[in-house]
Amino acid sequence: MARKPKSTKAKPAPAAPSARPARKAIAFSVHLLTAAGAAIALFALVAAIAGEFTVMFALLGLALVIDGIDGTLARRAKVAELLPRWSGDNLDLVVDFLNYVFVPAIALASGALLPQLLALPAAAAIVISSAVYFADTRMKTPDGYFRGFPALWNIVVFYLFVIHPPPVISLVVVSIFVIVTFLPIEVAHPLRARRWARLNIALLIAWAALALTAVVHHLTPPPLVTLGLLAIGAYFLGAGLVRAPQRTA
Repeated sequence: MARKPKSTKAKPAPAAPSARPARKAIAFSVHLLTAAGAAIALFALVAAIAGEFTVMFALLGLALVIDGIDGTLARRAKVAELLPRWSGDNLDLVVDFLNYVFVPAIALASGALLPQLLALPAAAAIVISSAVYFADTRMKTPDGYFRGFPALWNIVVFYLFVIHPPPVISLVVVSIFVIVTFLPIEVAHPLRARRWARLNIALLIAWAALALTAVVHHLTPPPLVTLGLLAIGAYFLGAGLVRAPQRTA
């Protein structure tokens, strides 16, 4: 029987034995970075209870930075592919609820911003409405918008501390945002909204600089800083209103 000619095709070199464990370790480190946001929430909560609201907002700002980069790092490290046991989405929701909702609600309840008798009920309304919102599987549109107010209570409470309106006005603001959580409006995600993406990112950077200035000034920044914060906040709220809502199935 004639021998088959040997294949001249080169065989791929075997992967180094340590390559996959190393990649898994890198991927898991991204999960640890996300989970570190829970520790930041703990430190921020302690600061809020102690009345150190400047420290609290500085920590919540750090949590925002982590939340802004961990998704990109997870995609580059192929975390979902290498570590399917752990859900990055679930982890992110847990940490976001702590930093975006729970800690700000505590600060609102103890920061003398609301009428005393209604402060705790208002904080309860925040955590209940936000918990329901976080469970909504259609909270985001395919092109990067949130449906309803996206429970960014860290931002709302930050504005209330900076502006410090009368308690009744603060209560009205909180009530409006609790209601808007469930209304069919859309709010632009600063990093993922496809429309005006470059403008969104530029304004986000400007907002971060202004917010840092406010923290450095112990939440009593110069009037121009406050006006800038208000203008950028109004832009992101209004960007979704001038866009045709996406139909849902």
